[in-house]
Amino acid sequence: MEPLPVEATFFAQTYRSKAEASGGDPAGTAGIGLFSVDPPSHSLFHRLDHDEVWHFYAGDPLRLVLLHPEGRDEDVVLGDPLAGHAVQHVVPAGVWQAGEVAPGGRWSLFGCTMAPGFTRGCFEGGVVADLLVTHPQRAADVERLGVPAGEAATMPEGFAP
Repeated sequence: MEPLPVEATFFAQTYRSKAEASGGDPAGTAGIGLFSVDPPSHSLFHRLDHDEVWHFYAGDPLRLVLLHPEGRDEDVVLGDPLAGHAVQHVVPAGVWQAGEVAPGGRWSLFGCTMAPGFTRGCFEGGVVADLLVTHPQRAADVERLGVPAGEAATMPEGFAP
């Protein structure tokens, strides 16, 4: 696994469809990710042009922070279903999302799938100052998990996981 540009998640793409969606992008993609406390790995706020399905695989619960376009926010915990956690969650297109190991945990292994697939063009990083305007009630999360001012908020040119 390698750190994913902009959002900082340890990530490896495990599937990229040979079939193409309109515009030449892959029809679907899948990957695995790892959030950990040491070495640090989390997902900074970002939004995508397509729905993304998260799947929990192993380790400690993980926390997704979702900031909806109309100003609503929510936390989703993925983990052990016997403890009341979800094992899968769909993040709708256009929703700001960030993720991390839930408090008290050390590591979380998860997967993400998308159709159409993940490309640099469908990704936008969430800059702290912008998210504080739309979701001031989540200031602590935004300041910790937002893209800092002056940092890249788009995937690098030529990026293709």
